[in-house]
Amino acid sequence: MNTFLCNYSLRNVKQYTKINNFYLQCVSKNQIRPASFQSRAVKRIGPIGWLLLIVPGGTFCLGTWQVQRKRWKENLVDQLQTRINANPVPLPESLEEISQLEYYPVRVRGQFLHDKEVYLGPRSLLQHGDAVTKSSLISKGQSASQGYLVVTPFKLEDREETILINRGWVSNKHKNPYTRLEGQIQGTVDLIGIVRLHENRLPFMPANKPGVNSWFYRDLKQMCELTGADPIFLDATNEFDVKGGPVGSQTRISLRNEHLSYILTWYSLSVFTGFMWYSYFIRGVKF
Repeated sequence: MNTFLCNYSLRNVKQYTKINNFYLQCVSKNQIRPASFQSRAVKRIGPIGWLLLIVPGGTFCLGTWQVQRKRWKENLVDQLQTRINANPVPLPESLEEISQLEYYPVRVRGQFLHDKEVYLGPRSLLQHGDAVTKSSLISKGQSASQGYLVVTPFKLEDREETILINRGWVSNKHKNPYTRLEGQIQGTVDLIGIVRLHENRLPFMPANKPGVNSWFYRDLKQMCELTGADPIFLDATNEFDVKGGPVGSQTRISLRNEHLSYILTWYSLSVFTGFMWYSYFIRGVKF
């Protein structure tokens, strides 16, 4: 019996020793393999491979930059909206001071010179800075969303200047002032307007045609030459709208913000090109 137990134990020890040696060999091989694999991978990448790594890295940086740009643009829109909602101040006498007040409300007093009004458009009717819905049109007594902005010279009562006032929006059928005589305010009036500056012509936008009173963008120099006004432009608020007259508060904070689409584009390219680079140079997948 003792001889059987000794033989059985000896066999177990030998099997254990073999298994242990096999395990150690496997561990040893696994420890060496990654280093040799890494050296082969580095050798396989080469200068061109490292150069191509710029593509996923660069597109990732561009995506991150667009995130920062998006935050900056949204903060800027919030700042401009805060300006519009600020308390109105008297119109400064210096043009330099006025140029620092874009999107700020100011108070003025004077008379409209209706015989010199000009028309800016076509434009959509705005409500709270956005294009209105059909239900909003009906509530305002309008039947169409396309029309023109009526810009009228305004002779200041207590000063020598004549400024330009964007009285607001009228539909196409009311562009002619004879169709809205009720809304042609006479006499001295007080109003509040939002300061606006010169507007540059955008690419592909038609040129203004002062000879036929057709205006597509706010060119203060041309408008002032035609009307004899000073280069001061205000968007009238709707607090002073009159029956039959233009609809005021047609100020739009028009800042192009397409950064979200740019973010998705650059980050998608970064992920795609990074995966392709890893598959080809690290895993050795041939395409």
